[in-house]
Amino acid sequence: MSGPLTLPAEIPAAAVKDAARACGFALVGLARASRLDDGPLRTWLAAGHAADMAWMGERIDERLDPRVVLPGARTVIALGIPYFRAGDQKAPVARYARGRDYHYAHRDRMKKLRHGLLGLAPGVATYACVDTGVAMEKVWAERAGLGFIGKNGCLINRQHGSWLTLSVMFMDRTVEAYDRPHENLCGDCVACLRGCPTNAFPSPGVVDARRCLSYQTIENHGFVPLPLRPKLRGHVFGCDVCQEVCPFNHDRLPSADPRFAPRPLGQMAAAEIAGLSRDDYDRLAPGTAMARARYDGLRRNAALALGAARDATARPLLQALASDGSDIVSEAATWALGRLRTSDP
Repeated sequence: MSGPLTLPAEIPAAAVKDAARACGFALVGLARASRLDDGPLRTWLAAGHAADMAWMGERIDERLDPRVVLPGARTVIALGIPYFRAGDQKAPVARYARGRDYHYAHRDRMKKLRHGLLGLAPGVATYACVDTGVAMEKVWAERAGLGFIGKNGCLINRQHGSWLTLSVMFMDRTVEAYDRPHENLCGDCVACLRGCPTNAFPSPGVVDARRCLSYQTIENHGFVPLPLRPKLRGHVFGCDVCQEVCPFNHDRLPSADPRFAPRPLGQMAAAEIAGLSRDDYDRLAPGTAMARARYDGLRRNAALALGAARDATARPLLQALASDGSDIVSEAATWALGRLRTSDP
């Protein structure tokens, strides 16, 4: 007959946070592992706001409950790395994607953190996740006090604004003190809702991916809807408008993290990206978030951006791309050439 169940030993909260900071995480907070409210996710999915990201509707129980992912999970460690760099030159690439892929930065540091936790509590079980997994990083970051989810759907921290990449780690140990959820400080401000070039917010904090330029330039590997194309001026990979207009993102502390230093591909102009050879792409894209859009996707985006800007200097390049072997590239270039011949919106 087995004896009574022995609960895992408690770990000092300060020790967990010190270990995370020692691994390079600027922000760390702790929340109790419990099931999240499934209402917001199910409502968002039912409205079609996930576009064709079907995986968002899969494994819902795992997305909502850490204890399904890690049996016995008791604590969620929310982690953040700021990426804003003052003085970076203007580029048609979202700030987070200009340097090394943030997934690698988080995974490397979480691997070190796991070893650190084992030193604090031998035998501790953990599950680590950056946003390609099932965890709801923003929700857990808000619960763990790192910041609040603003009307633009981004997590906003008082010190670093929303220029943050996030990850979480579940563990099967408790801590003696948990952080309080952060209060929402948006107030009456609607700068992000008004600033969005495609009106992608059907309501505050809710993003309709079908209208979002970040989704269209990164996740959509087909044809970009015609009504959205004129808004792609200045946007080849991602969109930062709803962050740039946010008051919490003004005068933020710059990150000194070398992993986010811009790489050559992240600093290119739209015409340079549109004209990339396959060899140049294969040399420059690996290790960056921009690789997610793929070779043809980046050139499609760049051609659309040139057309949206009515950049007449790009005519020879667009004429060459109009006969490209990729359907999405040739169609985008043909549309862009049409923009050069008309003044229609």
